[in-house]
Amino acid sequence: MIRTTAFLFSILFFINPQPAQALPQQSPVPGGVAFVDLGINTDSRPMVRYRNDPVMLHRTQNGWQAIIGIPLTAKSGKHYLEISDTKSSSRQMSFIVKAKKYAEQRLTIKNKRMVNPTADDMVRIRKEIKIIRKAFANWTEDYSIPAPLLQPTEGIRSSSFGLRRFFNGQARRPHSGMDIAAPEGQQVINPAQGKVIATGDYFFNGKTVFVDHGQGLISMFCHLSDIHVRPGQELKRGDKVANVGMTGRVTGPHLHWSLSLNNTRIDPALFLAN
Repeated sequence: MIRTTAFLFSILFFINPQPAQALPQQSPVPGGVAFVDLGINTDSRPMVRYRNDPVMLHRTQNGWQAIIGIPLTAKSGKHYLEISDTKSSSRQMSFIVKAKKYAEQRLTIKNKRMVNPTADDMVRIRKEIKIIRKAFANWTEDYSIPAPLLQPTEGIRSSSFGLRRFFNGQARRPHSGMDIAAPEGQQVINPAQGKVIATGDYFFNGKTVFVDHGQGLISMFCHLSDIHVRPGQELKRGDKVANVGMTGRVTGPHLHWSLSLNNTRIDPALFLAN
């Protein structure tokens, strides 16, 4: 009986060696995530790009599926993927982005340089923008979808993704991450397996860590008080990354968590369990 049970178990494990992967929530709006079935069921992985950046792919029973991050600046209507499933052919496939209007948020910043930087500040900021853009453009080939992610620190989500922001009455770019209010010194953990690709102390973001989770999914943690990892370090899900702080442009201690997919900042809540 024991041998029979073990034999049956081995057959089941061989047929289905791992459970189906969890996926993020689909929300085909600016700042959201769209799923597109590519109609390709080959063994080889196709190359798919959106706005010139490679996109995350998922293999289903019916073939390959693209998981696409949509920028906050995207207009509603048809958007196009560029698909290359062989060396010699390429084609376009469309998907629809729906409109979404985000709320406004007005904040008062005591340090006026954080609203209107000096000329010297701008020299620093431009250098830092290049570093940050390079980190977000990082691509690591992977076949896993790290969903759901862990929320990187406990606390109330104090500032939602996509808010149209005004600092001291002046319009600024929409909020491209999730703010989690938490006491200074509270630990920040890694939401999924990944590799540290950069750390730094930036004018607006303060002390910052970037973690690459694979297939263009990048976490950025900002306003930290202490950093406990180094570039090149491999991290497991739940490993400590840093402590919550209030460095950079802040009104109080909190964690700013940006999540980037195909070099596009998306709503991190879509990758959380709830």
